[in-house]
Amino acid sequence: MSGSPQTKEVMEEQVPLQRVPVSGDAQNNDTRHHVISMPACCPASCPASCPACCPESCFEDKHHRKLAICSIICGCSCIGIKALINSVKAKGATDQESAEKFSQQAKKFGIISIVVWISILVSAPLLLMLISYLLTLKD
Repeated sequence: MSGSPQTKEVMEEQVPLQRVPVSGDAQNNDTRHHVISMPACCPASCPASCPACCPESCFEDKHHRKLAICSIICGCSCIGIKALINSVKAKGATDQESAEKFSQQAKKFGIISIVVWISILVSAPLLLMLISYLLTLKD
């Protein structure tokens, strides 16, 4: 072998939880076999009990993908699909400026989709009441 030092990559081994039969109120306080998962962006030195040390970017949706999906389900789906398309384009954009542009469009279309759906839900009963009132005036 050449004189260069070899580095070993330490692979984390996930050990499944073991089921231990216990009686009544007794609790198993042995935590050696628990697997704790952290977001991928948290540093290895971050203890599992401290999610506050992870950066906010771990938990935020900067491309508004969740809003786009919610606008498809809870909004006008054709506008929500446009929001999802812009969100995917924002994720795949190469430069920061176009990514921000697509992200803002995704946010805009997601909000418009939900507002349009709520306005339809509110206006439909109002229109039915108006038609009912006009039909009673005609008689």
